[in-house]
Amino acid sequence: MSAETEDRILAVLEDDAQASYTEIADRADVSKPTVRKYIDKLESEGVIVGYSADIDPKKLSGKSIAMVGVDVASERYVEVTRKLKRLDAVESLYTSSGDHMLMAEVRAADGDEVGEIIRDDVLSIDGVEAAHPSFLQERLK
Repeated sequence: MSAETEDRILAVLEDDAQASYTEIADRADVSKPTVRKYIDKLESEGVIVGYSADIDPKKLSGKSIAMVGVDVASERYVEVTRKLKRLDAVESLYTSSGDHMLMAEVRAADGDEVGEIIRDDVLSIDGVEAAHPSFLQERLK
């Protein structure tokens, strides 16, 4: 399979993770068995790690979403990431090359609860040096 074909299939998946194999095949101009084979390969290799819904924070009633930059002591990195992944309020966790070592997507009922989660759950983890929340307001794309 050519890289161009793979790119077309991935582009369709990234645009619509719920697209059926038939829809992906039509939009990527490949056969349905090709789509199935390629997706199975990506899942088994860990390239596709899951499927999710895109959420507009402004329309999500009763929830606040914050991206929290987490600064971690290097020697505690593995333990900190393990503990952050266990927190129910942490929807997703990313490594980062920006201002913070980790970025955690935290969801809670409101801004006050996000603050409590950061104070009580995130900052209490041994090795977390700081946490900097940025509240998501409105999805633009």
